[in-house]
Amino acid sequence: MYYKKYWLLLSLAAIVSPVYADVLVILPESGAMARAGQNIKRGFLSAYTASGSKEKIIFVDSAKNNIDTIFKKRINNKTRLIVGPLARPDIENVMQRNPAIPVLALNDVNTQATNVWQFSLAKQHDALALNQLLKKDKIKKLLVLRQAGTESATELFMMALMSEFGSDIHVVNELPKKLARKEGLLLLGDQQWLEQLGPLPEKNIYATALSIEQDKPIPTGLSFCDTPALYNGQWADVIKAYKEQPENMAFQRLLAFGGDAWSISQQFLNSPDRKFNFEGRTGAIEVKDGKIYRQPYCYQQQKNGIQVLK
Repeated sequence: MYYKKYWLLLSLAAIVSPVYADVLVILPESGAMARAGQNIKRGFLSAYTASGSKEKIIFVDSAKNNIDTIFKKRINNKTRLIVGPLARPDIENVMQRNPAIPVLALNDVNTQATNVWQFSLAKQHDALALNQLLKKDKIKKLLVLRQAGTESATELFMMALMSEFGSDIHVVNELPKKLARKEGLLLLGDQQWLEQLGPLPEKNIYATALSIEQDKPIPTGLSFCDTPALYNGQWADVIKAYKEQPENMAFQRLLAFGGDAWSISQQFLNSPDRKFNFEGRTGAIEVKDGKIYRQPYCYQQQKNGIQVLK
């Protein structure tokens, strides 16, 4: 009951909009991307409320208002920051406008633009984090076993990993019985598929967040990189947002993402210096040279539970 009241207050804060906004947040709240947009909004509002900020915020539904209309009717000389949009074509549209107001876009595109910072849960970030873990473990050759039918879900990750790791990555068709020295095994598939594989090698086995589901067993020795807010109780705002409306882990990551979007926004509002770093809900965040870098944390399932890998 408490959490329902808590979310009701947050919703009212968004509905009873001020005459002007210090922060205009552009998210899809209806249509095909509504669930993603709503979870980012929940995470953003929860972190905003926990921060005690008095900045005035207006949310606008990008599914019902195109970028042209939003810029003409929702932005004025009081607007200090734009957060969003989420869809890549909308971000490209914003970039073409060369906005005078700082924009924190909530996805990444292939181009850069002055005054537009791109913040995302990009697969490239996951691949970079895993590659650093592979280097730390002295892995020289990586075998990859992929679940049939999930190739499209992991294609961007694979391309990014190959770019980072190098050419000594080999896709295999069956689970190897053992690994040679300095060999690693990357398992790309969902949790149910992982569970059906049977006994795994005892060390140097890796997976992605795709294989991790809440309250489901993780093979001992398996290492993976993911959003830290899902594995510790540090972020009370994320916990509150989740308990009000429980979600699977994919959407929990969006709650954490929305929370970090507010943390970055607050830094932008409080300081003209666009160079800072902090330990975020989605990983280590660094803002510099007009870009936002995010590094997920890596974990390993050990006999006594999940341990963060330093």
